[in-house]
Amino acid sequence: MGFEVIAKPKGGNLDKMAEKVFYESINLLGGLKKLVEYRNLTWLPSLAEAAYVVVLKNEAMKTYGEIARELGITEQTAKNIATADEEEVKRYLEGELEERPKEHIAGGIAKLAYRKLKEEGRLDAEEVEIKQEELEVLDIDWAVHVLARIKGLDFPVNKEALVERLKGIVIKGKRAEEILDKLDYPIKSPSQLLHEIKMHL
Repeated sequence: MGFEVIAKPKGGNLDKMAEKVFYESINLLGGLKKLVEYRNLTWLPSLAEAAYVVVLKNEAMKTYGEIARELGITEQTAKNIATADEEEVKRYLEGELEERPKEHIAGGIAKLAYRKLKEEGRLDAEEVEIKQEELEVLDIDWAVHVLARIKGLDFPVNKEALVERLKGIVIKGKRAEEILDKLDYPIKSPSQLLHEIKMHL
């Protein structure tokens, strides 16, 4: 007879932690204004996904398989994010490497952000680094909220399942239901969903 071990988060709310790792990742990249300057807003969905993987792996002690199922990504992607060499990614971002490393860039950034928050004891703290007004002006936190709402959904998904989870969310002044009306179904993965939503904003 084996014992069933139920992984519990070591503390705090996992969605909140993922949100913090996401915001801290943006801070590490030089803040929102830098991202806008570099037209790197395409990174946001990947950063949101990576933030969740890092938190689920380290705080909820989930396996790659469990993370993959919960976020609707492949096990390999979950593993690539969680095992990214953050020091290598840091060197790449600081311009020390000629070529882009093989590491999962967003994964490395999320791991750096997670480590910083842990070391400074801010992962469980109440404050959130980026001012809400600033986020709303650029309207970028929608990716995190969408991911939080669709966790555990089985992909591919149809419109009804998404409306059920996302109703009530307003993205850049548009109701989620309105955006979902315009997408092509079935949606194969969370990444595709974030990408499609972005295309219709």
